[in-house]
Amino acid sequence: MLYWLLYQKLFPYFRLFRIFRYVTFRTVFASLTALLIALLIGPYVIERLREFQIGQYIREEGPQSHQKKSGTPTMGGVLICISILVPTLLWSDLSNPFVWLVMLSTLAFAAIGFADDYIKVVHRRNLGLTARAKLSLQLLVSAAVAIALLVLQSHGNYTTRLIFPFFKRFRPDMVWHSLGHIPHLEWLAFVPFVIFVMIVIAGASNAVNLTDGLDGLAIGCTIIAAGALTVLTYVSGHVVFSDYLELQRMPMVSELTIFCGAMVGASIGFLWYNAHPAEIFMGDVGSLALGGAIGTVAVAIKQELLLPFIGGVFILEALSVMLQVGSYKLRNGKRIFKMAPLHHHFELLGWSESKVIARFWILALIFALLALTTLKLR
Repeated sequence: MLYWLLYQKLFPYFRLFRIFRYVTFRTVFASLTALLIALLIGPYVIERLREFQIGQYIREEGPQSHQKKSGTPTMGGVLICISILVPTLLWSDLSNPFVWLVMLSTLAFAAIGFADDYIKVVHRRNLGLTARAKLSLQLLVSAAVAIALLVLQSHGNYTTRLIFPFFKRFRPDMVWHSLGHIPHLEWLAFVPFVIFVMIVIAGASNAVNLTDGLDGLAIGCTIIAAGALTVLTYVSGHVVFSDYLELQRMPMVSELTIFCGAMVGASIGFLWYNAHPAEIFMGDVGSLALGGAIGTVAVAIKQELLLPFIGGVFILEALSVMLQVGSYKLRNGKRIFKMAPLHHHFELLGWSESKVIARFWILALIFALLALTTLKLR
């Protein structure tokens, strides 16, 4: 909105406003705006959640030290979403379809998380939507994102070719055009791409959700992942940097730099209240929304294969749960970890909560730096 007013409308009359055409300038302002919104309305949101008695219910089988957190206001993801979406609306070019795609994806995943949290609050237990219902909704939203990207491809604004880390020339197309020649079954050509996008986005959403178990852990890792994505979106849309790094240049995705900058600012603002001991939890509203946003941005800028680096801690947390469940079922109840997700394992080893959080943040930073390093190692 401000971009439209200050640059598109007022720039012809006030030449000073040309500065608002620069993505870097608007990204900084979006990040600062998101931070201020989170800091200013945070106390109000926390108070309203307390009034409505929207508190977190801690699972009984979890670490006993967490029982004292029961009743802490949850659904803090509402604060995160407001702090991300409002600055994006203010500072980005709203004629850009990628901006709307990422914002709507974030809202859709937030809605799934809201439904899950709401059921938990109403029934006063730590179980919301069934696992099948939640996953089905996540896959449905992810499929919608994939279809939207295919529409953008038909207009020449997107490509379904994958960019592999460390490999310059290997760029397979996820749309299998050979299947497009089968009469009445042309749609089969797009199935591999849709399935791939569903796995990436729904997987990222669940990975962040599983990481959200300690005060500030998930949101701190999100700050680092969103910071890496801010760099990646900028270089992917920049004519000089994308050519130098031999990336697939996509001019329209540069506007997503503003969204990612807002995500960084909003996450820092939320961490102010979520740091140990937390005054508010993000709940599934926040974790599913942030994971969905990270996954959608990664797919939009063709860097989905860097997600294991960008969100390395998130991936480790998700893998620990899968390995634990697989081991329990296949090895007659034997477990690999003392408890999953992984952060609980280290807690039960005797690490303090603050130490687990700090060390996981350091690990997240190392993974993010590795992700950025791969841009030139091709």
